[in-house]
Amino acid sequence: MRSKIIAANWKMNKDEYESKKLTFEILKHLNKNNNTSINKILCVPFPFLSTIINMCSGIEGLFVGAQNCSSNIDGPYTGEVSCLMLKSLSVRYTIVGHSERRDLFGESESLILEKIKRLVAENMIPIYCCGESLEERNKGFHIKKVLNQIEDSIFKLSTKEVKNVIIAYEPIWAIGTGKTADLEDIQEIHLAIRKGIRSKFGRSISKNISILYGGSINALNAKQIFDLSDVDGGLVGGASLNSQDFIDIVNSFN
Repeated sequence: MRSKIIAANWKMNKDEYESKKLTFEILKHLNKNNNTSINKILCVPFPFLSTIINMCSGIEGLFVGAQNCSSNIDGPYTGEVSCLMLKSLSVRYTIVGHSERRDLFGESESLILEKIKRLVAENMIPIYCCGESLEERNKGFHIKKVLNQIEDSIFKLSTKEVKNVIIAYEPIWAIGTGKTADLEDIQEIHLAIRKGIRSKFGRSISKNISILYGGSINALNAKQIFDLSDVDGGLVGGASLNSQDFIDIVNSFN
């Protein structure tokens, strides 16, 4: 059965005090109404992982994740953070392949694949991001682009490995812009991804893999997006930096 997931990506925002304050506010909301059927994942900056993990300890359905990891196990890689380091902090989820990592840091699909393999080898769960540019969408290449990304990464996993992956479709042109893809377009590409997974790994895998939408999700549009048959939740950016907005998004899920 596909998991319902709302993942918050705080990106490079908030200092320690602000991060604790935001987490405390989220916890207050959850104390009043915590729908444990929805997995809520707070993907926070590296320096605050331990603090936020301790704050969220024991809250059912609430997890803390990382925003990235190294493709290396250990060694002379100054500034990098390995999946083993994250695992030692009880981090289970990690975002990989975000468009900002691809665009700003030049991450290739082969590098992203290495990260995914490292994570699943440690029984951790990658949140794999894929998506197209506005130019690619305008030219009608959006589905081909996304499926090519998946073929160069997810399709190179074994059946056992892919069971531990969450896919997040994020049209690059909708991230942080306030623009959201049309509902028909969101469903179309989520269905195309699921069909691609089915053709490679079979019906059982495709029925059980969670596919999230990311791209200017907010409390006003979340319910319509989550009601789409092949959308299993969201990867939330800017709206996750406000506790009420984030909880409203979570509560918009049936």
